[in-house]
Amino acid sequence: MFIKILLGLLALITAFLVFVAFLPGDFRYARSTLINAPAPVIYGHINDLKLWNEWSPWAKLDPNAKSTFEGPASGVDSKMSWAGNMEVGEGSMTIVESVPAKLVKFRLDFVKPFAGTQTADFTLEPQDDGATKVTWAMYGNNNYIGKLMGVMMNCEKMMNGYFDQGLASLKQITETQAQQD
Repeated sequence: MFIKILLGLLALITAFLVFVAFLPGDFRYARSTLINAPAPVIYGHINDLKLWNEWSPWAKLDPNAKSTFEGPASGVDSKMSWAGNMEVGEGSMTIVESVPAKLVKFRLDFVKPFAGTQTADFTLEPQDDGATKVTWAMYGNNNYIGKLMGVMMNCEKMMNGYFDQGLASLKQITETQAQQD
């Protein structure tokens, strides 16, 4: 009887692992908000990586994380590397495309807790009323471990929560700046 239970359990585990292997690897998480500030003001806070810690949700998770900067002050090839606690991990982000007041695209290279490379971007869409629709997206392809983690925890919900926090902070900072200008 014990052998049958063990074989049944092994069959379930094997079926689960095969199921995970056949899940789609591509993913895209995105959140948007309206900010009552002109696109150039918002763009300035996204395109300059030294300003990220003012509004990034990950900066709040580990205020003691170490950040270093390389390359130009802003725009393409500007790079920020970070090393922090287990919630923040270690990695770098490099701006790979920058279109003033419209788009900033990044290559994210994660080292810890899991290695991987993803892409993120911000798109800015001016609205007729003077506000700007800001969309923060991250997308890429998960390897097997990424797919397994996606089954075990709701990565989309987790990332969307971080995006919402970051967009809310970015909104507060840029709306205040727009009012002062």
